[in-house]
Amino acid sequence: MTEFLASALAPYYMQIKFLHLVFAAMWLFSTSVAFRFFLFPIFLEWQKDPESIDKARLRNWAMERFDDGAILEHVAFPILLITGPLMMLAGGWSAEQGWFAMKMVMVVLVFLPIEILDYYLAHFTLNKERLRLAGDAEGYENAMHFHWWFLVVSSPIVMTTIPYTIYLVVVKPF
Repeated sequence: MTEFLASALAPYYMQIKFLHLVFAAMWLFSTSVAFRFFLFPIFLEWQKDPESIDKARLRNWAMERFDDGAILEHVAFPILLITGPLMMLAGGWSAEQGWFAMKMVMVVLVFLPIEILDYYLAHFTLNKERLRLAGDAEGYENAMHFHWWFLVVSSPIVMTTIPYTIYLVVVKPF
């Protein structure tokens, strides 16, 4: 079955790769500018004066818009999880190639856990807009703080592992 899929997909390798690269860029860049130039400075200002109602309102508005913007990222990631294995089959890659094995380690141990928690924070149980509309002020504030600390912790990890993963697939150093 695997050989059949590999031979059926091989002629479309470049098209699959193109899709994978487009969605990788979407996943990587869709929220990075918003985080760095909007959300991050707004949170820093709010942290200087957490009792300010105006700063809290701006923080809340920015985080809810950030959650909305994450939709692009969260559509792109599952497509990467589909096109990645398709490229693996079409390209004949395996874990015997060190660069590919390391990329899979990054996907499984870094990106998947971060994205699962990110989906949870942005769209499911800890969705800030949903909590606000439900009138759950305490849950809203707790979700806001948890999401902020998640971003503070995960951002440096993501900012180093994504370029490293790109390096692996472009250079194939081992």
